[in-house]
Formats: sequence, C-alpha cells, structure tokens
Amino acid sequence: MKKGIFIAITIALFTFSAFGQKTAKADPKKAVNAAFDRLIDGIKQVDADKVMSSYEKSSALLIFNNNGSATKGWDNVNTVTRDVYAKLSNVSIEITGLNIQVLTANSAFVSCKWKQTQENNGKLESASGRMTLVYKLIGKDWKIVHRHTSPDNPDSSRPVFPSERTNP
Repeated sequence: MKKGIFIAITIALFTFSAFGQKTAKADPKKAVNAAFDRLIDGIKQVDADKVMSSYEKSSALLIFNNNGSATKGWDNVNTVTRDVYAKLSNVSIEITGLNIQVLTANSAFVSCKWKQTQENNGKLESASGRMTLVYKLIGKDWKIVHRHTSPDNPDSSRPVFPSERTNP
C-alpha cells in the first residue's frame, strides 16, 4: 500500500511539474539580431557565401546601393557580391545605433550606422553611412528581402534637396 501511494504521489508531482512549466517562446528580436550578426561576420570575413546566405534567394530581392544604383534579384546580387569580394581584403566594419524592430510574426527591419574600411586590390578605402535591412521569416530563418544603404556624405554631384543638406 505504501509503495502504491508513493508511486501515485511521484506520478502526480511529475504531472504537475510538467503542467507548471511554461514553454518559452523564442524572442524574434534575438533571432533577427543573430541573422544580422551573421551578415556582419560574413562581411568582416570577406565570405561571399556567408553574406549571400543572409539574403532571400528570390528574383524579388532588391538592393538600393550606397552609390545610388539598384540591384534586383538574388542572382544579380550574388554575381556583384562575388566580383567585389574577390578583390577585397582586411575588411573592418563598425556598427553603431543598431535598431531592430519586429513588425509582425514574419517581418522585421534593422537600421544602423556603419563605418567600413577595406583594401580593394591592395588600395585602402573607407566609407560610412546608414543602412536599413528588411527581414522576412522564411521557414525558420530570417532572410533579407531588401537593403537600402546611403552614404553619410553624398557626392556633391548627386542632387539633394536644400532642406536635406544639413541635419537638425
């Protein structure tokens, strides 16, 4: 009899402890941050495969480049990225003002300021600007579906509204 009561109490304790445990939902903001960190690691490592794995493999992928041009489609972005990365070394990138906003269960955006130095065919280059990345949850992975970068100091030959020439 004592053995039966002991077993019943043990089963009850395990049952109650299982019901008492809450399943923790993954924080989507952390997952988007991890996806962004993988992109930045790929840039620092000059790893075109890692960088391109951050993007949705879609013909709808749209990149607004720092120089004012646009690149559409994963295949085109992949070709440009591989061509550029073949010439790069010693890449350093600094991210500041990182802002991650989860919009829905499957969409988010990341905005930040960046400063990058690199050697392009042995010649030192540096640039800085702002970037916004739009992420979409595809399966279990957050992928970039749109990127927009702009320079801190646009070329004087590019038109800028007079009202936008100075920051308040």
